[in-house]
Amino acid sequence: MSGKLPVSVLVVVHTAARDVLLLERTSRAGYWQSVTGSLDRLDEPVAEAARRELLEETGIAASAGRLDAWNVVNVFEIFAEWRHRFAPGTTHNTEHVFSLRLPARVPVTLAPQEHRAQAWLPWREAAQKCFSWSNRDAIRMLPARSVAA
Repeated sequence: MSGKLPVSVLVVVHTAARDVLLLERTSRAGYWQSVTGSLDRLDEPVAEAARRELLEETGIAASAGRLDAWNVVNVFEIFAEWRHRFAPGTTHNTEHVFSLRLPARVPVTLAPQEHRAQAWLPWREAAQKCFSWSNRDAIRMLPARSVAA
């Protein structure tokens, strides 16, 4: 298969106090999001992709906190301006949701080719700032997940 795989991970990085880390995309000013990324290969386990993307995009190792697979899968249409990255005819992506719970905010090292800025925000503010509905929904689910954890 040529191009990116249409299978990805979303990792909501947050503190015990529900401050959420958001990253602003380099290619699109104002596009704020959690850690995201496609699988590198068809046989890459999604949890491995989550750990890899987390480290690549933020410099944060999953071992710094508690990485949880939510068993939530979103399927969405790929924005037209990003479809060229995928095999011809690919229009939808399957996203697997994870979270990384940290005791407190930690320093972030951005991947400059992907992100231009970072911010730690209270969860409600972070949800409002996200351009992606699936990212917004995941952040809005944090309070219920925190109670269950």
